[in-house]
Amino acid sequence: MSQYHNPVMLKECLEGLDIKPDGVYVDVTFGGGGHSKAILEKLTTGHLIAFDQDKDAEQNAQQLAKEAGKRSFTFIESNFRYLKKFLRLHGITEVDGILADLGVSSHQFDEPSRGFTIRAEGVLDMRMDQAAAKSAREVVNEYEEKDLIHILSAYGEIRNARTLAREIVNFRMNQPIETNEQLKAIALKNAPKGRDLKYLAQVFQAIRIEVNEEMEALREFLVQAGEVLKAEGRLVVMSYHSLEDRPVKNFINKGNIKGVDEKDFYGNPIRVLDPVNRKPIVPTAAEIKENSRARSAKLRIGRKRSK
Repeated sequence: MSQYHNPVMLKECLEGLDIKPDGVYVDVTFGGGGHSKAILEKLTTGHLIAFDQDKDAEQNAQQLAKEAGKRSFTFIESNFRYLKKFLRLHGITEVDGILADLGVSSHQFDEPSRGFTIRAEGVLDMRMDQAAAKSAREVVNEYEEKDLIHILSAYGEIRNARTLAREIVNFRMNQPIETNEQLKAIALKNAPKGRDLKYLAQVFQAIRIEVNEEMEALREFLVQAGEVLKAEGRLVVMSYHSLEDRPVKNFINKGNIKGVDEKDFYGNPIRVLDPVNRKPIVPTAAEIKENSRARSAKLRIGRKRSK
């Protein structure tokens, strides 16, 4: 099984799931299958369902299915925003645990043709689901200036978003922006001094999030995860930047994406989960040294409340 990346905080994720050998678990971000493989090894009569919208992950899933032996494993080629729908299609209404690793896989960054990376020439694509209609090319070349400003500011936290959006619009008036090298050249003219790489990463992150509707998908997933978990079931989510971590934290701690205290008629807090860890779990220095991808990871765990 080809490894997309070393699974981040594997031990902590497994502990967070509190796996029962006969339980039903979902890995909604299968990728290279590292987390799934470790979960499956802890099951006997249990069942693991894995989701991934990236067609390239399917080959790894087929390999894991061969290795699973008598253990029950199902792969679903879909975005995790359709969690509830596909579980229902497979006759599953409740699960014991759900794992989500929200990072873009190293495989996607390392494949120039996917257009995610700032390190190599590639077409402007950035689609995690290769069948999706909207790519980075459409966003950069067809979005109105005001929409580009919003994306760059909200998803990339870029301070001079208005200036960069104007530069993009001016450039595309003469020729379309086809490659990540062209986009990099435009962005670098506006990068703060000494922060070129950081700025480029923010620009690419903003466009990638828009292309894949990552924030909308995350919000939809969190609500559905709360609905399908059994009482005492675990939600384990690993995020890599504050835009992702914030709604995860809010949902686990407050029961909603906004992070506001909502109360029922009797004044009791309306919450789906209880946080298992008040502060996020972060990787050890040793893991970061071995796997630089882990550097910004934050792990949060929620336990479904008993009715």
